[in-house]
Amino acid sequence: MSYQKLEIYNDPVTGELADHYREILRLLGEDPNREGLLKTPMRVARAMQFLVKGQDEDGAEILRSAMFKEEYHQMVVVKDIELYSMCEHHLLPFYGKAHVAYIPDGYITGLSKIARVVETYARRLQVQERLTVQIRDCIQETLHPLGVAVVIEAAHMCMQVRGIQKQNSVTTTSAFTGTFLKDIRTRNEFMTLIGAKLH
Repeated sequence: MSYQKLEIYNDPVTGELADHYREILRLLGEDPNREGLLKTPMRVARAMQFLVKGQDEDGAEILRSAMFKEEYHQMVVVKDIELYSMCEHHLLPFYGKAHVAYIPDGYITGLSKIARVVETYARRLQVQERLTVQIRDCIQETLHPLGVAVVIEAAHMCMQVRGIQKQNSVTTTSAFTGTFLKDIRTRNEFMTLIGAKLH
């Protein structure tokens, strides 16, 4: 039974992706028509679309959907935000946690929206360095706070399962604006609150 007869493509893009994955399986020396692989191309196509769905989302719009005027000028920290992203160099996942803080200057946003912004930029073909900066810039340019701090700690499967194969390595990136950049005491307070150290 052929793969094409088994699946009906509701979405032409998903169908085209599945066709390409079927050909990749063949080029890898596999038989795409064997029972265990019959539905694999479609599963992979749908999985990849989910993993990069953030490219069609707008982080600023997410923040603005729950933006409130509030005279609060102390640090707001949302830490240990789980993230899963896809390294654009090898199309392998990297995963870890993001820690985000901002100091409001007239406006706050819903706490869940900070996590949504992380999710939006993570669900794209990414590098961790750019992801860190995109989260920072989105919050800074939308809420215009006194400062933003973002730290991401992640493990990369491109280092764990291929190449150098170092299972316990963790990559840390950071990006700061405003008060977090200018005032070391504020930055240190943030680092203490998230329990991290930057060397």
